[in-house]
Amino acid sequence: KMRPILMKGHERPLTFLKYNRDGDLLFSCAKDHTPTVWYADNGDRLGTYRGHNGAVWSCDVSRHSTRLITGSADQTAKLWDVKTGKELFTFRFDAPARSVDLAIGDHLAVITTDSFMGNMPTAQVKRIAEDLQEQTEESALVISGITGRINRAVWGPGNRTIITAGEDATIRIWDSETGKLLKESDKEVGHQKAISSLSKSLDWSHFLTGSLDKSAKLWDARTLTLIKTYVTERPVNAVDISPTLDHVCSCICHLIYAIVLKLLQAFEYISSLKAHGVVS
Repeated sequence: KMRPILMKGHERPLTFLKYNRDGDLLFSCAKDHTPTVWYADNGDRLGTYRGHNGAVWSCDVSRHSTRLITGSADQTAKLWDVKTGKELFTFRFDAPARSVDLAIGDHLAVITTDSFMGNMPTAQVKRIAEDLQEQTEESALVISGITGRINRAVWGPGNRTIITAGEDATIRIWDSETGKLLKESDKEVGHQKAISSLSKSLDWSHFLTGSLDKSAKLWDARTLTLIKTYVTERPVNAVDISPTLDHVCSCICHLIYAIVLKLLQAFEYISSLKAHGVVS
């Protein structure tokens, strides 16, 4: 039996949720400027990360839960020490930083910026140095040409691609070396309104999207094939998949659990497909 846990701590609406790889920590972002970390099993608050001066739109955590990266409306993305809460480095932009995602190995991050004061939205790749003395703000790749805000950009399988989604309701897969557009989602089966959130499975083979069209969709990360659609009663603001695959955390118009059981059925469906050799 699933037991919902209510976590109270933010003073303004939630914007993003993220489990660490072990599934024992949950990181939350909100419009109150202060990312927060919680024990996932009981909802106890562990601590906060103070330093942003605007709404924090997203975050990601390194494989071993040592570093946290956050993107904010204050036109910065920040690196943090997870354990101490210390701010380690700041990436500065000419527009709000919307989405952040660490690559396999934690040596690269993709960060999106909004359209702002004449600047078009971008997805930028930053190198993450192990030694902070060697860290720079230089971008290794800049992807542009998308109309409408990019709400999420994540790394595809093997760091070979970058997957973007946003206001224009289209999912795109890009070559992470050249920035070349490789695939776009089919408009007939894809979302019909802005995509608010995107979350990958543990093995990066599938990803889940949430949209203002009151649906969540499960996709194959390599082929961009739609696997299944789940209809909800309200717009889906945020989704995240637990790495232990036994629960999902979602935020739907301030509700932290509303499509949990439906999303669990999605993974049962994937397991069935794998068993029959339909997907790998």
